[in-house]
Amino acid sequence: MQIELNILILLRFLQLMRFLKQAILQKKIDTIKQNQQTVGFVPTMGALHKGHLSLVQKALNENDVVVVSIFVNPTQFDNATDLKKYPRTLDEDEKLLQTLKGTILIYAPNPSDLYGDNVSSKNYNFGGLEHQMEGKFREGHFDGVGTVVNLLLRAVMPNRAYFGEKDFQQLQIIKKLVSIEKLPIEVIGCPILREDHGLAMSSRNKRLSEKQFEEAVIIYETLMEVKKEFKRKSISKLHQLVVQRFDNHPSVELEYFEIANTKNLQTAKHKRKQNTYRAFIAAFTGEVRLIDNIALN
Repeated sequence: MQIELNILILLRFLQLMRFLKQAILQKKIDTIKQNQQTVGFVPTMGALHKGHLSLVQKALNENDVVVVSIFVNPTQFDNATDLKKYPRTLDEDEKLLQTLKGTILIYAPNPSDLYGDNVSSKNYNFGGLEHQMEGKFREGHFDGVGTVVNLLLRAVMPNRAYFGEKDFQQLQIIKKLVSIEKLPIEVIGCPILREDHGLAMSSRNKRLSEKQFEEAVIIYETLMEVKKEFKRKSISKLHQLVVQRFDNHPSVELEYFEIANTKNLQTAKHKRKQNTYRAFIAAFTGEVRLIDNIALN
């Protein structure tokens, strides 16, 4: 009987949570912590999929309560069209979260709830991490990411926060952010979840046509080939391999391919035995931009 009551309370809370202001959320979390319970946090921009659910499930496994934020952050988009077209599916997101067992609180703020009257980014120095890869192609992106994640972490103040490795550069930057802001929060990276044919799960996949969805698998197949050839081919030869592969598949346009040191994300020109590396790709399928990466050694 008590279990059924808890489920009813949770379902009701899930329906109401989107309307709660930050102060009410914080009061709820304070009560949870006073009861010696731990809080996990999964920040998202919504349009949830199985990849997000895997993060939430890991958080549920390791904490008593999990907060999932759903917020499309305007300050991390350098392209206004991309921001406008980013999928927003709050009702469907709630239904997906309700398929998981455990106590989940949904926080879906408006921009003014987080930013007040000044929706703008703080300038951060992430020790050079922000100037690699995505930072070269998306001006101000990581200032926007750092700003909103800092605001969300301070709103929730979880014990642990969970991020997917698909955005590996973002994961490293958030770890640096927590250090800069001196937040007592453990940042946990989680493996990439993939579609059946290998494409990394992403909210942007919903914008792909059926044909584009199938064609985009070239990103994953190329990364797998780079991983296979990493030991015996030089980095310059691997670059040639990737460019040739995408030249042979013009329906998917390569924006960049890089092999980077996982510690500092600096582009690698030569392999060194003591270092670990990942391969990163950004590509366009039509007007949809997709990213992926894979560990090489």
